[in-house]
Amino acid sequence: MLSYYTISSFLSQIEMSERVSSEISSRIRGGTFSKYMVIPLNVQGHFLAQTIGTSAFYIMFNLIAAVIWVFIFHIQFAFTTNVVIILSVICMILLGLVFMVQLNFFLGILTFKFQDISLFLMIKNNLVAFITGTLIPLSLLPDILVAIMRILPFYYVTYLPSMLLIGQNSSEAGIGIITLSIWVLLFIPINKITYDRLRVRFDGVGI
Repeated sequence: MLSYYTISSFLSQIEMSERVSSEISSRIRGGTFSKYMVIPLNVQGHFLAQTIGTSAFYIMFNLIAAVIWVFIFHIQFAFTTNVVIILSVICMILLGLVFMVQLNFFLGILTFKFQDISLFLMIKNNLVAFITGTLIPLSLLPDILVAIMRILPFYYVTYLPSMLLIGQNSSEAGIGIITLSIWVLLFIPINKITYDRLRVRFDGVGI
């Protein structure tokens, strides 16, 4: 259990996509989102690259903190030595980060339609903290709830990678990568259509 919480805390800390929705919302309300509209770039790709870069910068510090935590509290750390599982986890973490950026991008551009999306963000943050297994391991929930969560991408963002790294649920690695890939591909047209339809509501005041 301690190994699970150490790993899940580490993974939740390197997932820094929450700032995407906040920045987009702030710029739209402030009228400065126009700089992303006049420059010929993929807006969602920009925020994805920005988030990955930020996460890569902080991952070293979070890793050091996690290692120190293990030694201070003398945790008998459980960690898999299966190279295939470790590579699967890395792939799943990257896909999970891409999906979370897509989700936060979607919520951010809703500011084109709604003046304040803070309620949406609060609900999202609370739900994600629970259904990704950050608060409690999902294996403690009723089987029917876990079965439903396996359909959703959040199960594979933090919970399953953490379980895989402690040597559990190895049979779900392939399913996790496939499921996350499907959700990532699904959100590409969703975000594009939503952005193209809502951006015409924007009145920029400067760049």
